[in-house]
Amino acid sequence: MSNFYETMLNNNLGRSLLKNVGLPTPIELKRYNPNQETYFEGKVLIGTSKGGALLNDLMRNLKEAKATVYFPAAAQTAADILAAADKAGVRAIGVETKKGMAEKFDALVFDASGFESGADLNQLYYFFNPVMRQLNSNGRVIVLGRPHMKAKTGEQAAAMRALEGFTRSVAKEISKKSANATSVYVEEGAEANMDSAFRFVISAKSAYMDGQVLTVSKADANTYPDWHKPLAGKVALVTGAARGIGEAIARTLARDGAKVVGLDIPPAEADLSRVMAEIGGEVLLADISSKEAPQQISDKLKELGGGDVIVHNAGVTRDKMLANMPEHWWNMTIDINLLAEEHINDALIANKTINKGASIICVSSMNGIAGQVGQTNYAASKAGVIGYVQYMAPELAKKGITINAVAPGFIETQMTDAIPFMTREVGRRLNSLSQGGKPVDVAETIAFFGNPASNGVSGNVVRVCGQSLVGA
Repeated sequence: MSNFYETMLNNNLGRSLLKNVGLPTPIELKRYNPNQETYFEGKVLIGTSKGGALLNDLMRNLKEAKATVYFPAAAQTAADILAAADKAGVRAIGVETKKGMAEKFDALVFDASGFESGADLNQLYYFFNPVMRQLNSNGRVIVLGRPHMKAKTGEQAAAMRALEGFTRSVAKEISKKSANATSVYVEEGAEANMDSAFRFVISAKSAYMDGQVLTVSKADANTYPDWHKPLAGKVALVTGAARGIGEAIARTLARDGAKVVGLDIPPAEADLSRVMAEIGGEVLLADISSKEAPQQISDKLKELGGGDVIVHNAGVTRDKMLANMPEHWWNMTIDINLLAEEHINDALIANKTINKGASIICVSSMNGIAGQVGQTNYAASKAGVIGYVQYMAPELAKKGITINAVAPGFIETQMTDAIPFMTREVGRRLNSLSQGGKPVDVAETIAFFGNPASNGVSGNVVRVCGQSLVGA
């Protein structure tokens, strides 16, 4: 949000004035504080389906949080929840869940992995219906399940896919609280790899990621890095790192312990040098669309022992209606936003510059999903990024490398500050959270993908858009 809007929202008179003129008064999002002791602190209500297979791993994660765990005492699966809690050494408190109950919760988590058919969906109703009003501001709704394309029957596939419709709708219903909802699908056999995904979605790091779906697949080995410094000893490349979202990515990865190589074009040298000096990073000046760039990048990363996190953030827009678009604008946009990423990845892999266990993260865009007037070139390039990521995920898995994409929505930057006031305010409101995101929201999601503990997370395309009202 703009400074003006934030100022108005943070005092009673301002909020009253905004309400009187009919403007939204969203609750400010709580974002991650590096000084906090653990990834989550608060009250969690846990539910599970009969045969839920993720309870043990769920409790194991909550054991490492400052969480107070509750469960519906009258649920048929109460004994299962207690058994999982006892195994993990977690104290679980049984409560009578009913409308108007005194207890409030910071997270509502349901393990639906045991669903076998659509008939089981009524369990979502029984768990959530009495307690929806008990969710605190900036709370989390998380539904765990199995990937529907890995289901054993058509009936089970239907039930699992239904979880997405449920959480996307819940996300819109709880939006006035600046709360969000997420589905996390955990492939059978990948239970030990769910930690990073679960800890991310329940934490303040996922503040602007709303109504989304994450899939966790099996990985060769699981790892449990320090939550505060998960990238300690790792080398990260960030293209377009001089300002805006790229700068936020570089700073966030450095905060998490990475040695950052910031890349940008020569005209951005002053800004890039300033950012890298502040975070202890390395400067690399290059045009990513040039023939020389892939080798330049490869050589630089080899000097540092190879790359562990590769972030393709650099991009351009050259907007014009297709009928009026110059050919060189089309070619430039495709070359920089799509082809350059492919060429750089090819070179890094061929030169064995990417270390085993590395992560590649590509920045797509909401417009690559929904399309936009005057952006046929840009939307094509960003949709191409998504196709590339989804195809390459199983190919790179053979090399122990993950690849994912982030699709930002309306993110507050210097560029959006230049948009006319009314147009800017409309853009901010076209999402469930009724506010724009911040560059750090994109950066946190990228840092999650780059976390070594996310080695079971690959081929995902996540929108960081506050659940934009346009697009899928």
